[in-house]
Amino acid sequence: MPETLGSSPRGTSGVEISRDEVAHLADLARIDLSDAELDHLAPQLQVILESVASIQGLAGDDVPPTSHPFPLTNVFRDDVVEPCLSPAEALSGAPAVEQQRFVVPRILGDEQ
Repeated sequence: MPETLGSSPRGTSGVEISRDEVAHLADLARIDLSDAELDHLAPQLQVILESVASIQGLAGDDVPPTSHPFPLTNVFRDDVVEPCLSPAEALSGAPAVEQQRFVVPRILGDEQ
């Protein structure tokens, strides 16, 4: 049976990633890694995989999977239509108005 990512036993976690697998993953992600970077990253990824494997073993079958440790409730208020400014009231403080719009100085030339 061919080995797949993380299928080889190593230490107590049973997870192993080889340098070739790291190179393959980097290639899939289109990340160009040098030989020195591969040699440096393979052991680091091994530690990460072992950490994840150790955490997976903590929860028993009686613990349901959750996305948050505490229940979330909606903190938004209901969308209620309330009175707002009329166009005339909104434009009342504007220095210049044209066709119910604010008039502002032109900052761009005709080269739009």
